Amino acid sequence: MRQRIDDYALLGDCHSAALVGRDGSIDWACFPRFDSAAVFCRLLDLRKGGSFRVSPEGPYQSRRRYIDDTNVLVTTFTTPTGVLEVTDCMPVRLALARSSRVGTRHSLLRRLRCVGGEVDARMVVAPRFEYGAFVPHIRLTSPRTAELVGGADALWVTATRPLSAHENALRARWHLRPGDEVWVEAAWTPSLVQRGLEDMPDQNAMRRRLEETITFWREWISHCAYEGEYTQAVRRSALVLKALTYAPSGAIVAAPTTSLPEEPGGVRNWDYRYTWLRDTTLTLISLMLLGYREETIAFRHWMGRTSAGRPEDVQIMYGIRGHRRLPEVELTHLEGHQGARPVRVGNGAVKQLQLDVFGEMLEGAWLFSKMGGRMTGEAWDFLRGLVDGVCERWREPDQGLWEIRDEPRHFIHSKLLCWVAVDRGLRIARARRLPAAVGRWSRERMLLREYLLREGARTGWFAQAVGSDRADASVLQLPALGFLPSAHPLVSRTVDKVRQTLERDGLLFRYHAPDGLSGGEATFLLCSFWLHDVLVHSGRTQEAEELLRHLLSLANDVGLYAEEAVPGTGEAMGNFPQAFTHMALVASCAQLSAGRSFQLPRPGAYDYADFALTYHLGRRSILMSHFSWEAVM
Repeated sequence: MRQRIDDYALLGDCHSAALVGRDGSIDWACFPRFDSAAVFCRLLDLRKGGSFRVSPEGPYQSRRRYIDDTNVLVTTFTTPTGVLEVTDCMPVRLALARSSRVGTRHSLLRRLRCVGGEVDARMVVAPRFEYGAFVPHIRLTSPRTAELVGGADALWVTATRPLSAHENALRARWHLRPGDEVWVEAAWTPSLVQRGLEDMPDQNAMRRRLEETITFWREWISHCAYEGEYTQAVRRSALVLKALTYAPSGAIVAAPTTSLPEEPGGVRNWDYRYTWLRDTTLTLISLMLLGYREETIAFRHWMGRTSAGRPEDVQIMYGIRGHRRLPEVELTHLEGHQGARPVRVGNGAVKQLQLDVFGEMLEGAWLFSKMGGRMTGEAWDFLRGLVDGVCERWREPDQGLWEIRDEPRHFIHSKLLCWVAVDRGLRIARARRLPAAVGRWSRERMLLREYLLREGARTGWFAQAVGSDRADASVLQLPALGFLPSAHPLVSRTVDKVRQTLERDGLLFRYHAPDGLSGGEATFLLCSFWLHDVLVHSGRTQEAEELLRHLLSLANDVGLYAEEAVPGTGEAMGNFPQAFTHMALVASCAQLSAGRSFQLPRPGAYDYADFALTYHLGRRSILMSHFSWEAVM
């Protein structure tokens, strides 16, 4: 049975991730890291990809949920004879929950429990290592344990009931009566590692692993500072963002998947299992709004080590361990999700010039500073170098945040973020009394502002790029980043033009303009959240609330979002779940709750995130133990 993208739920352990469908089939999993070759990738090829399925025999209906405040999934299968409950997780090694250094067991843990009547359950473990390249050798090492090995990978499967080895899969059928349980773990190791029976977990060990994993997620989310109407959606998004964090380095992946198409059968299929500085910074800003600081500190340390402290060598993206080379390769042996080819690993955008990245990083640094975050001399030297670099390069064209694969342009969003980089650099330097070329930075900030107002708005509104008459949703960030007031006529005309040109069924496309690629895409959910924020800060609260309710309705049954949605149907498109979308949801809910409860500033230009951060940190007593009020004002 083919699964839609939004038929999946996420499992994660802050090292890697897996996707499990409504049918109980784990159709995507990479070990030992997010960016490793897939062990199961039926998501990208029904025949060759491999999967790990647990389900009842015969017909059934399924529903599912996450255990409250966790990334532990429970799927309930109702059959004509009984009810089977399957609990799934990627177990962690218990550590300090607020620490970024959480351990992993590199495994998938599944508990089958009969909760009514009697059920015949079946299990099929059919890994296809290296993205479905071959069938591994399968060998029982005891009646209840097995080794599946080939190439560089091995899976060690342990069950509490008997298994059967076949040529192409490990299989089992179990008859369960009320109260019966079966536990199964599939653990990854390098193929050269040997495991004996003494290394396999028993039922008590597997039960402890499940309990420890539940404890970890609940302890982490207990520090979430959000209070508002949309608590459930915000907390789910926060859990997703944490699950997409690579604990050993602090890097955050844009999504845990590759090559899920942006339109049915399309060719815009990209590998998102890497760390974009833009995406990560925006994600960390959302986590800061919720009161989390440790993730920001961990990422700053990773960034400093990865870049070797040299601002001039900063790339737009990296591998999660700091790799700079991410060669893009097509896997021609895979048919793609529902026939969408090509399937790609690696990402050729890695060497693009995207000037907005520096502004995102300085915005994050400014907000972190307002939280009372420590600014070391080394960190300031790095940030100061970024601002100096922007002063040197902002006049150049670039590929922009949408990573066009066409000739560079003078994108308005890129120039705006260059202005942000210089502006936030000046704010930090003045607030912390740090050494900086204040005179030069002030002149460049003024020149950037004049350029944007003169060249960017020649049509009477802000288009995608200088000399263009095409709309682009990214310019909705102009008021959000404090460049112009939300009520400014240029902003109002720009919002109207974006909506007239790009809005469909209440959602926004990114742009309609040549970008060097064939095919099309669905509406981009991040852009619709940006529109929501503009509405909030324009005083159009009721309209913003209606849009937010519509956006919240597009989550799947367990609260997850892809990158895009098909207008009209809401079907998910693009990689899944997408950090950008969950980050935007958190930020928008924070903006709305702040805007409702806290008087908006007088008409003028101000930074939306700055406003929301001051509001949320200023009113939460839980945060007062971490930060002084003076530190956030």
